[in-house]
Amino acid sequence: MIIDPFERRDDPWQDVERHVGRYGAPYFVPEVIDHAQGSYIYTESGRKILDFTSGQMSAILGHSNPDIVSAIHTASTRLDHLFSGMLSRPAINLATHIAQTLPEPLTKVIPLSTGSEVNEAALRMAKTVTGKFEVVSFSRSWHGVTEASGGATYSSARKLGVPGSPGQYAIPTPYEYRPDFVDSEGRLDWRRELDFGFDLIDAQSVGSLAACIIEPVLSGGGILVPPPGYLAALKEKCHERGMLLIIDEAQTALGRTGLWYGFEHDGVVPDILTLSKTLGAGLPLAALVTSERIEQEAFDRGFTFFTSHVNDPMVASVGCTVLNVIERDGLVGTSKAKGDYLHDKLEQLVETHGVVGDARGRGLLQGIEIVEDKQGKKRSERLADLITQRCFELGLHMNIVCLPGMGGVFRIAPPLTVSYDEIDEGMAILDQAISDIEGNL
Repeated sequence: MIIDPFERRDDPWQDVERHVGRYGAPYFVPEVIDHAQGSYIYTESGRKILDFTSGQMSAILGHSNPDIVSAIHTASTRLDHLFSGMLSRPAINLATHIAQTLPEPLTKVIPLSTGSEVNEAALRMAKTVTGKFEVVSFSRSWHGVTEASGGATYSSARKLGVPGSPGQYAIPTPYEYRPDFVDSEGRLDWRRELDFGFDLIDAQSVGSLAACIIEPVLSGGGILVPPPGYLAALKEKCHERGMLLIIDEAQTALGRTGLWYGFEHDGVVPDILTLSKTLGAGLPLAALVTSERIEQEAFDRGFTFFTSHVNDPMVASVGCTVLNVIERDGLVGTSKAKGDYLHDKLEQLVETHGVVGDARGRGLLQGIEIVEDKQGKKRSERLADLITQRCFELGLHMNIVCLPGMGGVFRIAPPLTVSYDEIDEGMAILDQAISDIEGNL
């Protein structure tokens, strides 16, 4: 039986029911997507939906970007895939270009495919170099679902009833809107919280602390931005214990937060940096970046991590193109300006709607938290779900954090190429959707 990939068969949901396996995430969108262009996706029924998540937070240059389409076409007719022991110019040039965007000593790059995979590689490298095995991450973290990356993820997929990676520890997540540790004025006392967290780590550790892995803005955890000074203090805690600091920039790299990299806001350079999502602009491409010293030590100790698609030339060509377009079009600077504009709009929603408790984020990675009432700050997953559904009915795709105990926070991440008119359109729809749901309370 020959089937055209885009053939419209009768009632696709029957095929979904019979043949499409479930991988844990629900299918939020009740329609089949036919195509996408720029900031919009289009359903088979002909509806035009503004995409405020850049696909899976990945299509940083918008859907079907002409430069990306051209790069795919050129590479597919010249070099698509090679044996893992071979190198090509696209792979070499991608590694070189990534290194040129980063501060010293981050100069050595290993291209891989996905976020879970590259975090797996980073954790293995840290364990190889330190000769230790214990890993620390935030209590609201998301770093993937494979063995080691899943072990460092505390926001979901842990209650499977089977053993995970040994030596996994969590520290409290700094959450300024809902502080666990407060000073005399009721504000987050992050230094006391961080000290408390590492006191617990020291009490539980068997003396084999290898690494700490964090995001510079926790996305799946609820668009949480660590306060100024936090990351520097965290790095000091790590180095005092001989640990390596891994920063996972799956969603924050390449201009998303208004700087090339999220860690630059804090003046902290990680020991190992992981990139994914945005690097491939929607295609599966990731990269591990570290110093020459750490890479050499890992190599000398026999570090091994490669897949069938390490250094693949076609996606490397796409990665090179992504970096080129961001530089050529000045998208890092425009992300900062558009992000400020978007944030101001979100702050207006906080002022005008009783169910919008907080607005936060950096650049074009923003969030709002939906609550039952502002005084009690009780998070409302129910209202957020209703707002999400209403947004889609009105022509806007929004992503709501739906992880247990973390729901009620919208993650807003349009492509860097989004226009001001599109931001206005999205905010008008969101405003209307919130008003419609509030009107039924």
